[in-house]
Amino acid sequence: MRRIPGTLPIICMLISCANNQPASPGADPAAGDRKWWKEAVVYQIYPRSFKDENGDGIGDLRGIIAKLDYIKSLGVDVVWLNPIYSSPNDDNGYDISDYRNIMKDFGTMADFDTLLSEMHRRHIRLVMDLVVNHTSDEHSWFRQSRSSRANPFRNYYHWWNAEKGKPTPRWSFFDVNSDAWRYDSLTNAYYLHYFSRKQPDLNWENPEVRKEVYAIMKFWLDKGIDGFRMDAFQFVAKDTTWPVLPAGYEKQINKYYGMGPHLHDYLQEMNREVLGKYDIMTVAEGAGSTLQDAHDLVDSDRHELNMAYHFEGIDLGHGASDYSLADFKKVYSKWDSAFEEKGWLSIFLANHDQPRMVSHWGNDSPAFRAASSKMLTTFIMTMRGTPYYYNGDEIGMRNIRFDKIEDYRDIGTINKYKEVVSKGGDPAAFLEMVKNTSRDNSRTPLQWDSSAQGGFTAGTPWIKVNPDYIAVNVAAQEKDPNSILNYFRSAVRLRKDNPVLVYGRYALIDGDNPDVYAYTREGFGKKMLILLNFRTRPAVASTGLDLGRARLLLDNYPDAPAGDSLRPYEARVYELK
Repeated sequence: MRRIPGTLPIICMLISCANNQPASPGADPAAGDRKWWKEAVVYQIYPRSFKDENGDGIGDLRGIIAKLDYIKSLGVDVVWLNPIYSSPNDDNGYDISDYRNIMKDFGTMADFDTLLSEMHRRHIRLVMDLVVNHTSDEHSWFRQSRSSRANPFRNYYHWWNAEKGKPTPRWSFFDVNSDAWRYDSLTNAYYLHYFSRKQPDLNWENPEVRKEVYAIMKFWLDKGIDGFRMDAFQFVAKDTTWPVLPAGYEKQINKYYGMGPHLHDYLQEMNREVLGKYDIMTVAEGAGSTLQDAHDLVDSDRHELNMAYHFEGIDLGHGASDYSLADFKKVYSKWDSAFEEKGWLSIFLANHDQPRMVSHWGNDSPAFRAASSKMLTTFIMTMRGTPYYYNGDEIGMRNIRFDKIEDYRDIGTINKYKEVVSKGGDPAAFLEMVKNTSRDNSRTPLQWDSSAQGGFTAGTPWIKVNPDYIAVNVAAQEKDPNSILNYFRSAVRLRKDNPVLVYGRYALIDGDNPDVYAYTREGFGKKMLILLNFRTRPAVASTGLDLGRARLLLDNYPDAPAGDSLRPYEARVYELK
């Protein structure tokens, strides 16, 4: 790994003003245009799998507290924490039964207060998941809602009385039969659940529901958290006339479920009532189905959210051999172009709902895992947009690829397996497919060292630890200056030292090259060239630029580059003269 220091430091990291858009493409932003949430690097923590401090096999808040110095050493600015609220845990915490309490598996509210205080003491901000498309069916609101048609909480959810016949079909992500309407005999009615049957959808048309949500948000913001990631929020607004949707609509679910009636009214109301009163960051999970949808969520004059992250890139394929680099370049170039003058996006390649980054986009074989992981990190840290980086990817953790359904814990995988079996499908073929696609691939415990269970727990882990922890772990990579971990730290520092990598204009070079992704970033009196070889073989990019006078700032190989040819999965960042 090569990194040449001495680049320009960022000088006004935390300036906050009303206008958040650069004046023109490629122009250096005025002081008022710079935002801490644009310049931040976000590190996502999946708490159940991060670090278990009490030995029960489940990661907890005390475990995160114990590793805060490690998190600080990464150079990140923000931690996004997956849900830690009280939950029966049908969908790993995304089924919330009490928004103002902590899940017992994770600890207590006192533990949370300590965590927040210790993070802020280290100048790390905390963003929490806001899961308000649905609740748990064990939430008090739903228990009252299903108790009687006359109950005041009945209208907190979407109900369809059975005497009207069956409701218009709706598809569910996690239901065994993919049916989003669940019959409940207690009041002879169906309730709606876009996700599991234990996750009934809230009725956002009811102003009382919105007031409840705003009060929950204020509760956490007044504690001092620094923002929200809005889970499944593009789905909260429903067309409650329940029209018939065209055949195959579930293959374009964002188009038919997302950006429904009054969504922007709800967001603008939320901004007036809550968000606009705090200096925080907000990010929407998803960006609708068009570029205009995304702009409508995040453009500053809309007074809704700060940023969105789109899934068009993530949806390109299910493994390194299953996507086209040409398509990859087109997607990210298109989105950058659309937001060149206005709006803001995130940039990411993995999270808790996706396979491991190196397994999906790189090559997780022993020969290429390190190089391809570093190359992908380089991409994330040199593109415009706020980088989101998932825990464990900084050491190149890979898909575990379970052989048996009994090893899985993800409700989505388990219920789809049941559906395949019930419909006479091929369970072996399904298991082979989910080796690359299951969410559990990214949810195995973080590998801290080579001791039992990878140093994650002294007990039996809630999900198996990847057996490669003996070689792939934090402790081993801390000692190696050329490790994936230390490369990640260097890439973060490079981004922080060079605001051109945050705000600068992006330009694609040699776009038809099937092997290399090459682009420039320009601004702040600098021009940088990024070269990324996505192949297992050497490759050359036709840049038309004089690299003889360029200064190499970062390379993911430990020795000096050899001419114009990029080695397998090589990544280089140059400052052009």
